[in-house]
Amino acid sequence: MKIAVVTDDETTVCQHFGRAEYYMVFTAENGKITGKERRDKMGHRHFVGQESGQGSGGGPHGYDAASQGKHASMAQSISDCQVLIAGGMGMGAYDSMRSYNIESIVTDVEIIEDAVKRYLEGKLTNLMDRLH
Repeated sequence: MKIAVVTDDETTVCQHFGRAEYYMVFTAENGKITGKERRDKMGHRHFVGQESGQGSGGGPHGYDAASQGKHASMAQSISDCQVLIAGGMGMGAYDSMRSYNIESIVTDVEIIEDAVKRYLEGKLTNLMDRLH
């Protein structure tokens, strides 16, 4: 199993999926962490000057074609992961990750390894109220 966590510093969970600089990707076997690596992540800084993704006709944020393309770019480097952990994210990104068979967990746990361990123990609560 592979678990991706968004981060800016390789230690703490980033509070916003789209703005995070990197993914820390953990490999887990038999409920234990057996490896980790940092991967580059596409994000808002890469999309400056592109369409804003506000949705057309007053639709929800993150569901328009431009946003869906951005989400696909963000998912590309974790396509081998089954889980994504973030401190917060938009509903459009959350649903996009689900369409790529990546389970997204939104958490208030700050330390990456704590969040991953809690997930592996079945003790990481998905805080859906942190979606926007």
